[in-house]
Amino acid sequence: MGRPAPIPLLLLLTLLANAAAKPSPSSFTPADNYLINCGSPDSTTLLDDGRTFKSDPQSSSYLSTDEDILASLPNISSPSLYATARIFHHLSMYRFLIAKPGLHWIRLHFYPLPHPTYNLTSATFTVTTDDTVLLHGFSAATPKPTIKEYLINATSDKLTLKFSPMKNSVAFVNAIELVSSPDDLIPDNAAAVSPPGEFSGVNKHSLEVSYRLNVGGPIVTPKNDTLSRTWLPSDAYLAFPEGARNVSVPTDTITYPKGGATPLTAPYSVYATADQMADSSTADPNFNLTWKMSVDPSFSYLIRLHFCDIVSKGLNELYFNVYINGISGAANLDLSALTSGLAIPYYKDFVLNASAITNGSVVVQVGPTSNVISALPNAILNGLEVMKMSNSAGSLDGLFSADGKKHGQSSAMRVAAGVGLALGALVSLLLLFASIRWCRKPRGYEKQKTFSSWLLPLNSSQCSFMSSKSKSTTFSTISGGLNQLGRFFSLNELKEATKNFDEKSVVGVGGFGKVYLGEIDGGATKLAIKRGNPSSAQGINEFQTEIQLLSKLRHRHLVSLIGYCDEQSEMILVYEYMSNGPLRDHLYGSSELPPLTWRQRLEVCIGAAKGLHYLHTGSTQGIIHRDVKTTNILLDENLLAKVSDFGLSKVGPSSLDQTHVSTAVKGSFGYLDPEYFRRQQLTEKSDVYSFGVVLFEVLCARAALDPALPREQVNLAEWAKQQHARGATEKIVDPVIAGTIGKDSLIKYVETAEKCLAEYGVDRPPMGNVLWNLEYALQLQGVAEGGGGDGGEKKTGGSGEGEMVVGMMSDDSGVVGASPVFLESCHAR
Repeated sequence: MGRPAPIPLLLLLTLLANAAAKPSPSSFTPADNYLINCGSPDSTTLLDDGRTFKSDPQSSSYLSTDEDILASLPNISSPSLYATARIFHHLSMYRFLIAKPGLHWIRLHFYPLPHPTYNLTSATFTVTTDDTVLLHGFSAATPKPTIKEYLINATSDKLTLKFSPMKNSVAFVNAIELVSSPDDLIPDNAAAVSPPGEFSGVNKHSLEVSYRLNVGGPIVTPKNDTLSRTWLPSDAYLAFPEGARNVSVPTDTITYPKGGATPLTAPYSVYATADQMADSSTADPNFNLTWKMSVDPSFSYLIRLHFCDIVSKGLNELYFNVYINGISGAANLDLSALTSGLAIPYYKDFVLNASAITNGSVVVQVGPTSNVISALPNAILNGLEVMKMSNSAGSLDGLFSADGKKHGQSSAMRVAAGVGLALGALVSLLLLFASIRWCRKPRGYEKQKTFSSWLLPLNSSQCSFMSSKSKSTTFSTISGGLNQLGRFFSLNELKEATKNFDEKSVVGVGGFGKVYLGEIDGGATKLAIKRGNPSSAQGINEFQTEIQLLSKLRHRHLVSLIGYCDEQSEMILVYEYMSNGPLRDHLYGSSELPPLTWRQRLEVCIGAAKGLHYLHTGSTQGIIHRDVKTTNILLDENLLAKVSDFGLSKVGPSSLDQTHVSTAVKGSFGYLDPEYFRRQQLTEKSDVYSFGVVLFEVLCARAALDPALPREQVNLAEWAKQQHARGATEKIVDPVIAGTIGKDSLIKYVETAEKCLAEYGVDRPPMGNVLWNLEYALQLQGVAEGGGGDGGEKKTGGSGEGEMVVGMMSDDSGVVGASPVFLESCHAR
């Protein structure tokens, strides 16, 4: 076989010339590159990042205005885009010639400089392009630079940027960037989150950059980004930062794939850093790393997630799930399989519909996959971009289109607005009537027992102007609420009871304020006195919740509300005092207390389960506690368990066709239901999960989370389940009681606790079933002790039958609820 024919010299030179002319993937030369330092007296301004901005006098062909109003800061030594500004008293425009239609960046810089005539901090104006509203009624009131960044599709050879002051105001701008973007930076298709599927037509929308985060790394400035973007650190948006750990590798470790992400997608420094699960959480496959960002809920959003596996040692070690606002975006994601290697960048785009945005936030979560066996549960994220998508009016700020017409308001909405105005007028009249009544109140009125609005908020059925109830009916409803709250304490009484709220009397502190131990009746009666902090929004909310709930609840295993005080704007609630304190102190929180026996622990759990079961079933809608933990289970002098602290509680679904309550995630780390954490959908099964953690805490006498332990033992729930699966349950039992537990009792107890910790709420038992199984575990313990079903040891917790009641009735009334669970429990005995 002969030698291959030589390549002709001309062809070789052509190939070399083409190779030299072709830009590298990490470089980009924009066809359009307008950088304007508005109002600058210098013809050019060279920034530290290497970019050169021109002034508008030199670029006057762009500017269409009959005004020349400037603002400036004197004595600025270093080049800056915020040393000058151009002010517009009337509609003014910048017109740009577009060399290459397509995607373009628009960055607007605002900083309200001082001016002898115009107050720029109060300037209000609108900014539009030919067909897109960028800002409507915008005001740059903050005394720091503001950058608004957009990605728009220029479809012709001209682009106009209009600044329109609102009436009796001005507009201004410090700097403008209009720069071509790579055509393939934003693909036209993305994964739709809700409803799931494929979203086509992304490029029909203009985009506003809401967030661009370098997850796990420092700020990336325009100098280090080919497209002059800024990537901010993500720490400020990370929920539960103790569950995350930064990881980084040298940038030369990163290898971009062919036909995928490029340095234009995100720079090396973004893919070389990440957040992964910290040692305190890597053993928990139900935990997710979570970033929460506030957004305008009336718009849809394009969300781009950047990934690069810089944590694995080999292929197919890392599997994790992605959730957007609690909805699965990707399951069992294996980056090494998608990129055929490690340290290779990958990104994925999602479109989140406005209807799926709850609580005004975009929530991005990554968490380990539980159904795939890997080295250790883990999940990572390297970068995150959230971009607002223009609406049907072509606006990124409101319902007005670029031609000034308002879109999206139907006749029905106009009727609703009219009704709203009418109701508003009616409310104003009622407030006027109330103020007249207040001015004519009888002498001594202020000395009567009153209850401030924070203490007893009315619902719609209690408002006379929203129903056919008379005024007298309304006031009788309020009086009824007061009666249910029990005794009125004067402020002087409570000061005397607590020695003028002496700090030595403090027995607890929370978001609401402090809890004091008080004594009345000559020291014969002890009280827990919760004094709210009026400046704490959390405290006020928790007080309202406790009042609304505890005024309606009476049960042997719920801490009782005795009375209140609202004198002199105080927010004080008075409860029965639980002398033996929280359950946790009897497990591992205090060396001074004797350890509880196994029987005592079972009875305490049964009592707490009865209290929770009553919360879930004792009213029409049911109540979800939302913060079940061992510090919220209190013990009286007889070790009778009572559930306390209802400040985070929520009323359950309002109808049978509803399965959950959508709400922001609140609770205590280590006890949170993972499904609630992911989806922000609260159910009674969320309490069941938390109670499952409590059950293992009682068995093992250790904290739900303990970072000081080896990594696989940090999370109690996961460690206990792993040990049980290995047949090593006895190894996790508290050594103090290890030799006293009957085998069958332990099996039934652990089986019950494990069912409570099922990953999905539908697989967890209701609290009634949990209660029945705990009662059964107690009977089995009695058999093991040789004393029959009731055991051979006197009960100390007092968890007798017949305590479940319906509605408002106290369990002390002797009425026995006809729940099959309880009847079965009674017959078993």
